[in-house]
Amino acid sequence: MDVDSTAIQTIDYDGERAKLFVRFTSGERYVYVGVPHEVCRSFLDADSKGRFFQAEIRDCYPYNRLES
Repeated sequence: MDVDSTAIQTIDYDGERAKLFVRFTSGERYVYVGVPHEVCRSFLDADSKGRFFQAEIRDCYPYNRLES
């Protein structure tokens, strides 16, 4: 889903596999593994997606960069 952010373009979530997909405005795409639904919901609801990402997701969950 597209989001209103200067750093993040889209956020998608696979609840069955607890995978969070993030596309940054640079075009880079990442998948974060083991992200609980509540964290994804808070991410979507955050006033600043970039700040929430920095504090609650980056460096907190394993991730892989995806091909753009």
